[in-house]
Amino acid sequence: MDVFSRTFLPAAAEAGLAVQTVSRHMPVFRRCVGSGDATILVTRCSRPDRPVTGDYLLLLTHRRLVVTQQTRLLHRLRLHLNTELRELSNVTWSPDPRLQSVEMAATAIDGIRERFLIRTSHPKQVWQLDALLNHAFRTRLRVPRERILATIGDAPAAPRPNAFRPAVVS
Repeated sequence: MDVFSRTFLPAAAEAGLAVQTVSRHMPVFRRCVGSGDATILVTRCSRPDRPVTGDYLLLLTHRRLVVTQQTRLLHRLRLHLNTELRELSNVTWSPDPRLQSVEMAATAIDGIRERFLIRTSHPKQVWQLDALLNHAFRTRLRVPRERILATIGDAPAAPRPNAFRPAVVS
């Protein structure tokens, strides 16, 4: 069993997802996520700006965010979002223990702002979810810094002393 399967199934069970739901969404997730990528979170979510569009299932791994949608009327499954975490910008989330929910928002690479509402069954789970999102987006991702190697017209840098110089044999 690969890393994705070993971590996805326990995460789905922890989220309380039905076996039918997991098996229905699994082929879509398999196409999007590599076999060596570990699952951080699997949960149902909704879109606060479009509450009647259907049910969503959110998968967060160490490298990717994948969201699938199942339509209400015909129960068709479609891929809503599939992106690497490093391609997301302005990722924010707001935990609300009174409403037992976390609202997460991120801007995808195409510039579209995606918003998802994740409901929990207990207020303590709100803080667990907050810690998972913090781990995925703040501690694991490093902001790429611009590195300047050389610029045109600069004077050459002073030669660096060699730590190892071969011995001259006469």
